[in-house]
Amino acid sequence: MNECMDIERLNGLEGHDVYDAFGKIGSDVEGGNVNRPGSLRECLSVEGPGFRGQYCQVFLKQDKVEYFVGVCVPDSCTDSEVQTLVIHEAFQKQQMSLLPSVPSILIPDSTLGIFMTQCHSDSPNIDLSAIVCLSVCCALLALPLIASIFVALIKRKQMREVAPVVGLAQTSNSKQYGTVLTNGSANQNKECSPDLDTTQTKTQNAESKQQSLSKTVVSWLQGFSVQNCSQGLLDTEGSGRSYSSLNGIRILSLFWIISGHTVHFSAWSHLDNEKRWKEMVENNPLYVLTFSGPVYLAVDSFLVLGGLLSAKSLLGTIRRSDNTLSVGLVVNYLFKRFKRIQPLHLFIVCLVISLFSVVPRGVFWFFAEDQVLSCKKYWWSNLLLINNLLTITDICAPWTWYLSIDFQFYATTPLLIFLYRMNKCALVVVSVVLLMLSSVTGALITSFLHLPVHQPTTLAYESYFQYYYNKPYTRYGPYLLGVLAGIYMTTKKEALIKHQWQAVIGWLCSLSVMALLVGLAYVLRDVPPHLSIPHAIYQGIHRSLWALALIWIILACEEGYGGFVDTFLSLSLWAPLSNISFACYLIHPIIIILYNGKQEITMHYTDFNFFYLFLGHLVLSIFIGYVLTVLIEKTYLFQPKR
Repeated sequence: MNECMDIERLNGLEGHDVYDAFGKIGSDVEGGNVNRPGSLRECLSVEGPGFRGQYCQVFLKQDKVEYFVGVCVPDSCTDSEVQTLVIHEAFQKQQMSLLPSVPSILIPDSTLGIFMTQCHSDSPNIDLSAIVCLSVCCALLALPLIASIFVALIKRKQMREVAPVVGLAQTSNSKQYGTVLTNGSANQNKECSPDLDTTQTKTQNAESKQQSLSKTVVSWLQGFSVQNCSQGLLDTEGSGRSYSSLNGIRILSLFWIISGHTVHFSAWSHLDNEKRWKEMVENNPLYVLTFSGPVYLAVDSFLVLGGLLSAKSLLGTIRRSDNTLSVGLVVNYLFKRFKRIQPLHLFIVCLVISLFSVVPRGVFWFFAEDQVLSCKKYWWSNLLLINNLLTITDICAPWTWYLSIDFQFYATTPLLIFLYRMNKCALVVVSVVLLMLSSVTGALITSFLHLPVHQPTTLAYESYFQYYYNKPYTRYGPYLLGVLAGIYMTTKKEALIKHQWQAVIGWLCSLSVMALLVGLAYVLRDVPPHLSIPHAIYQGIHRSLWALALIWIILACEEGYGGFVDTFLSLSLWAPLSNISFACYLIHPIIIILYNGKQEITMHYTDFNFFYLFLGHLVLSIFIGYVLTVLIEKTYLFQPKR
């Protein structure tokens, strides 16, 4: 403790001023962010006889504002000792505190409290769980690479064997004289030697079994190989098939989510002009493509596509199974879905634990650290696909909540198809009831908890994400409408749109609804302290209305009334990107968290800065997404090559 108390010992080092490593008030305190990270690199560069500089973060609370200040102490200090030093006001220079309170211009209340102190370690925080997860990730990535090497060697060996056989065949063809006599002699020898014939038969059977086993092994190796799993990923032929507009909708929705997360993850604690950023985006609908207006409508677009394709897939499976919907068919249908999403999903969980444990901590590493702790404790909820039902602060890899809710909804598709096959009126009644229940539930939760309907207002309301955003009973509407659309489009006998004027009216209504939903979010951006009927109604129905408008676009494009919209959404460019979209969605938050966590200073928001960041995150997500699709997603579908 005595060495730790000697802060002046660090300041007195020749060529160093530890004060430069402390977090000081920035030049834009009126911008809204009061975090003072200091200089991690400056602190770690301090060295003296028997000790080095250690970077610590003191998390403070003043009124309702929580922030942290970076301090530099000897490496012998523990977290509790640093907190004791702060309480005793040991961090001073020339009678001035190195941890001053937030200026009264921002917070009138000068009461300052400490709720946590955390010191950074030079060595990675690796424990048994991190080692296990790192080993699992490496093994999953190594297996397809090893299989690819074996497949390449086998093909090379086969090519070498083909050349002598071809030469032998040509030689035998040039010496056909006497062939009949030789074959006849051979037949005579067989008739005179029955024991020899039996021996040859046994040998042939053994060789046949060995060849069959070899073919099985080779087929599995080929199924795991990069050569097989990469086939067709970059093909653009998908644009020529039915529902080609879905590729464009899927990719544009993915871009919208990545754009929103780029700003969203930074807005929590990384912006030095957070107040100015909020003033800039909260009233301007032009920022709806980033983090403004309605909350992530792109997710509802995903739910519509998921419902539509699930209905189409199940109806196709039933048709191929003698038009029978059996329990075994439903179980196989759900198992295929589980097998499709879980290998990459669980790989991402392991990657979060291992990567964020191995990478040296940065100044803004607390969000990554929270992810490691949550995943170590609640990884089982991701395995069971129920993590969206947990408390929002406990969710492992919180962006994976969509996989859980999508699978939960996916499990309801067989029931809806069963009702459709049994009685179409029953399907209509049940669908209306479910749609109303989902809408009313969202409206009631919004009314009683006074939830916002607009972002970035949601940043100040943890209850929005805890009770509304990722819960199945508030988000079922878009998926249900997608299933109904899939049933209709798969089984329809004739086109819905028969005249040009119908298409015009449909397009006007669809685009008007979308524009109205976006505009109303800005009108209702303020959260009243009392019960608000407009907020409740908007929250209850806006996602389902968005889904209906999107379904019209899909239907119009499918029936030839999409015009330039259909041309754009059906571009061949979208097909290969759509093939890797699942991996891109899962990996992009890790890229953003890693980038933000390793920053040494707060970021300054400008439109150009974050557009540039978005492009960087997008390109990296596409590249790594392609690699993970080949090495993990496609590989562990366990489909041997026939």
